[in-house]
Amino acid sequence: MNIAEGYRCGLVAVIGRPNVGKSTFINAVLGRKVSIVTAKPQTTRHRILAVHTEETEQIIFVDTPGLHRKSGKAMNRLMNRTAANALADADLVLFVTDSTRWTNEDDDVLKRLKTCGAPVIALLNKIDKVHPKEKLLDSMALMSARFEFAEIVPVSALKKDNLGHLMKIIPTFLPESPPLFPEDMHTDRSDEFHVAETIREKLTLMLHQEMPYGLTVQIERMQQDENGFTINAIIWVERDSQKGIAVGKNGSVLKKVGRSARLEIAEQLGKPVHLELWVKVKSNWADNENDLMNLGYE
Repeated sequence: MNIAEGYRCGLVAVIGRPNVGKSTFINAVLGRKVSIVTAKPQTTRHRILAVHTEETEQIIFVDTPGLHRKSGKAMNRLMNRTAANALADADLVLFVTDSTRWTNEDDDVLKRLKTCGAPVIALLNKIDKVHPKEKLLDSMALMSARFEFAEIVPVSALKKDNLGHLMKIIPTFLPESPPLFPEDMHTDRSDEFHVAETIREKLTLMLHQEMPYGLTVQIERMQQDENGFTINAIIWVERDSQKGIAVGKNGSVLKKVGRSARLEIAEQLGKPVHLELWVKVKSNWADNENDLMNLGYE
């Protein structure tokens, strides 16, 4: 890749409260699935880099967990810390909000942004849900009164509305620098990480409201041969009662999750996949920092 004079490259932290569409936005601008997405808050637990490379710029989006008030468990505190650390390194911040409503948690995030030092673009997401459209002007005016944003951009990550305009604006805020990553690299995360996250996504989509927060997925073995991939994964839960829920009657939940995850993983890897899942109990893992580190949480 020939580096053009004036090439720009930088870190863009994507910040907001839980469930405003940060991961949906990143997947949309990259045109591929980098982060898992569910309708449940706090689906994203890790910092994930998503790399968008063009001839004149490389934008490194930093997908982060949603900043949230409830921080009783070690995992919640860790997720808040992960999001806060992304702010410290950012050349630009995208503050993602839901254009249909403003909450106290949005206020909390905004307070952090006021001291971060980097320019902040406000993204009013989910504009496809705003009716009548005139209400959007009111939302933009309210946003403008809250803080001196570098830009206020209404978008729909789901419908990919106005993302092209945003992608033209972002490089103007980045420093002149050669690219930090190869042009064919799209994320800093391994195949094993994405396999584990895909399994967790399918579980989260299937299970009731509280259960997803008590489970995580660990890849025990991932081997490739001429027939494809063999993957063994452990689904860790916190209590025996959760194990029964994750397995389902006669293994029904595990079978559905396994089938759905296997199909998506095979598509991701471009090879046939044999997937075996086990559910095990690790008491209170989400409130134990050593357990969290052993399970791959930074």
